[in-house]
Amino acid sequence: MKYLIAGGAGFIGSTVANALADGGHTPVVLDNLVTGRREFAAEFPFYEGDIADGALLDRVFAEHPDIRAVVHCAALIVVPDSVADPLGYYRENVAKTIAFAEHLTRNGCERLLFSSSASLYRADPANDWAVDEDSPLETLSPYARTKQLVETFLADIAAAGPLRVVSLRYFNPIGADPELRTGLQIRRPTHALGKLLDVQAAGEKFPLTGTDWPTRDGSGIRDYVHVRDLAEAHCSALDRFDTVTAELPYQVINLGTGTGTTVRELIAAYEQVTGETVPVQETGPRPGDAAGAYTRSSRARELLGWSPRFTLADGIRDSLRWREVRDSVIGAD
Repeated sequence: MKYLIAGGAGFIGSTVANALADGGHTPVVLDNLVTGRREFAAEFPFYEGDIADGALLDRVFAEHPDIRAVVHCAALIVVPDSVADPLGYYRENVAKTIAFAEHLTRNGCERLLFSSSASLYRADPANDWAVDEDSPLETLSPYARTKQLVETFLADIAAAGPLRVVSLRYFNPIGADPELRTGLQIRRPTHALGKLLDVQAAGEKFPLTGTDWPTRDGSGIRDYVHVRDLAEAHCSALDRFDTVTAELPYQVINLGTGTGTTVRELIAAYEQVTGETVPVQETGPRPGDAAGAYTRSSRARELLGWSPRFTLADGIRDSLRWREVRDSVIGAD
């Protein structure tokens, strides 16, 4: 099968592309390379451009009329940046996705897999911060609100047909392609594990942003899921797309491990994997930060037949392995 991956030269999109190729499928990659890397798409048909470019999308479908479904991973994702530049985030994540959906439907696309986010949820400490797809929503940053808005209009579009949509709500991706073909391409990541690797390499203290959250140790709680596990969930969702959407043309599925890990526990796991001690500098939360959440859902297992294979330690080790080879894969710029 042939699948179009928007944002397919980024961290998650490129891992999805490799997983599809490993399964005998053909990924077609569309990416504007704002944060993506051309090197990640070198083995696949690649189109450099924007998801809002209707002429480009028309050309993609004309040259690949056998595209069965589309995976939409193209978005800006840094929470503090969204607080500083909400207009830019609404333009890139919402307005351009509306245009993208118009171009897809005009070209006969009937299946869309959307990369959403667990940042939509209002986690309840009474439930130990665990959420499922029916948990209440509370978006605490412009980034999260862009995902909620996109989900809302995609649900409306799917209800009208013929486009059907599955929204995959990611928790916290870590790791790299286990074969080190791709990984986190951003040199100065803002998420906890990426920041941890950076400050350790530089001999600096790790900034623990937020120590007064009502969690078991005061630090934020997350559900760290290996990026290859996420990619395999995408493959399962594409394989089972028609079954998953047979009764409901719009579906939401959480993708996480089902285990909540606090930032302090992440630091301890990193120390155990590396044998190094991590000095910590406690600071206040960043703009848009939240206590966090983890999934208690079984929907991914029931609908997709998917369960994560990799552990937190695997994710840390693969992140470290990728860091060692990153510059040889995509250069030192």
